[in-house]
Amino acid sequence: MNILIVKLSSLGDVVHAMPAVQDIRAALPDARIDWVVERGFAPLVARCEGVRRPIPCDLRRWRKAPLAHSTRHEWRDFRNDLHRERYDAVIDLQGLTKSALVAHMAQLAPGGRRYAMANRTEGSSYEAPTRWVADVAIPVEAQSHAVQRSRALCASALGYEVQGPPRFGLGAAGRGHDDTVVLVHGSSREDKCWPEPHWIALGRRLIGQGHRLGLPHGSDAECARSVRLAQALGARAEVWPRLSLDALTERMSHCAGAIGVDSGLSHIAVALGLPHVQIYNFDTAWRTGPLDAVRQRSVYAAPAPEVDAVWEAWRAVTIPG
Repeated sequence: MNILIVKLSSLGDVVHAMPAVQDIRAALPDARIDWVVERGFAPLVARCEGVRRPIPCDLRRWRKAPLAHSTRHEWRDFRNDLHRERYDAVIDLQGLTKSALVAHMAQLAPGGRRYAMANRTEGSSYEAPTRWVADVAIPVEAQSHAVQRSRALCASALGYEVQGPPRFGLGAAGRGHDDTVVLVHGSSREDKCWPEPHWIALGRRLIGQGHRLGLPHGSDAECARSVRLAQALGARAEVWPRLSLDALTERMSHCAGAIGVDSGLSHIAVALGLPHVQIYNFDTAWRTGPLDAVRQRSVYAAPAPEVDAVWEAWRAVTIPG
């Protein structure tokens, strides 16, 4: 059975779809699963157990210059890549016009069907074309965690029951390889960030525990913040080089844990099974936060959680008993 997953972006959303792939593997061991994803996230999808072939696309970039010669050429190459297989099931886990377009382009095997969400879920984007393109539009719970929504949609489409807690298939975190705690301070949205004085106060407590600190970054602004934090925290805080997503995931997998804002890297920490605290300035942890209450917790307060609250959550996920 050939199955195509369509989940293009963003980074956190891609990570949240990975447990659905593991469910499919368990229920249908002979299934061959391909996944259409934005090119920047394709190396991460390639790490996901059970994905035979990530199919990268550049829809975000193509939309900026739709008539350019390079866009037309790259679009043709993407279409040819997509058409290498015919699929028994095409499952749109995104629910947007762009994902509906990709699902419509995919070729079906005889008897194949396209599946999509029939309705919006609270706090998530949804556009009607996803329902129009689908052969089967599947209702989903109006208030659903992002992970559980994808799991439920795939289970309903392919005829099995969701079993057990989510497994991401991204590889397990290393145990005891590194005493570094990753501070994920960057986000694509400034209003999700945590105040720098809070990071400094928290970092000093972690150093007092004997930890080193890793400061990743994905933009010039995040790099500048990493440098400022490292200067304030001293020699045990290291500004990491800007790494590819695959290399960054590998490096994080060997760390002692992570504390971060609601961002893609924090969701990778969850997928790796790291001890993790996720910081929320908005009451949305029910939709995207960690589901493992033993080794991972979310902390919410407005306008931002206090250092003591994050520290107590960290102690709860790292100190036995």
